[in-house]
Amino acid sequence: MADISSPPRVAPRQVPEVWVNAGLLGVLLAWPLLAAAAGEGWYVSLASRAAILALAGVGLNLALGYGGMVSLGHAAFFGLGGYVAGISANAALMGEPVLSAPVLVAGTDLMPVIWPVAMAVSAVAALAIGVISLRTAGVYFIMITLAFAQMVYYFAISWPEYGGEDGLPIYVRNRMPGLDTTDPLTFFALAFGCLAVALWLSRTLVHARFGRALECARMNPGRLAALGIAPLPVKLAAFVVSGAITGLAGALYADLNGFVSPAMLGWHMSGELIVFVLLGGVGRLFGPVAGAMLFILLETFLGGLTEHWQLGLGLVLLGVVLFARGGLIGILTGTARHD
Repeated sequence: MADISSPPRVAPRQVPEVWVNAGLLGVLLAWPLLAAAAGEGWYVSLASRAAILALAGVGLNLALGYGGMVSLGHAAFFGLGGYVAGISANAALMGEPVLSAPVLVAGTDLMPVIWPVAMAVSAVAALAIGVISLRTAGVYFIMITLAFAQMVYYFAISWPEYGGEDGLPIYVRNRMPGLDTTDPLTFFALAFGCLAVALWLSRTLVHARFGRALECARMNPGRLAALGIAPLPVKLAAFVVSGAITGLAGALYADLNGFVSPAMLGWHMSGELIVFVLLGGVGRLFGPVAGAMLFILLETFLGGLTEHWQLGLGLVLLGVVLFARGGLIGILTGTARHD
């Protein structure tokens, strides 16, 4: 006999994720446009920061969300991208080469040159770190990536030629031909464009055969190997692409702040990137976008109320982890798991 003592449970109505994604992009676009119309340049720069941090989160999400690689070393790629932008801009301003031996490398303040170099440097670092780290798993992988990031961090501190512990100022923002990058709205458009391209690239990779292999490498590497595909090269390729995207975000972040310092390489930066992904939804395409926007809003408005705003952030993160395993995207679409 059917139990009539309690009403039947009704499944929550689900919203197509594509609608939620479009809404997030709309909010991120409207934010600086309304701020610029109101003459609030600071809020435009805040939107640029959200877009850049979301870009870094997209890079990490490719490794963590889709590849299952919990990396505490992505700050190394973020910081390396920032140092490429800062060192190149500083050399161009001073009229000095970046490297003089054995090959002369001149400095430049052109973004179309700096961005590919920042991505290449970060990709090479990701390749070197990944080759060693991906031979381990679990907590060992986490600690090895953290150890490599800390090595890069302490190297930057001990590099007095480029500021050492004090960091390196970027006196004039790097240039994009034909655009005024000192204009906050123009710079936001550049950051948003990079984010859009990274989202497209991530979606393309995940929905291609490579993405299927990466998912299998995360869930059952033994079965993937039985199919004749070695899991290590697949995960390493994802890790390298992830590092390159994060390096691009670092170059943009250095330009936004007009400053690059070892703090961009610190372990807490890696932790923040993981927080963005967790808040938005691990393995969700727009999860880092939602997570970065939520983080910026909490930092701005809770930070205006108390200097202990991280307590509020911690409570929100705890609630997501315990009660909404799909993150903010899962909540908005009605697909968050409560197990």
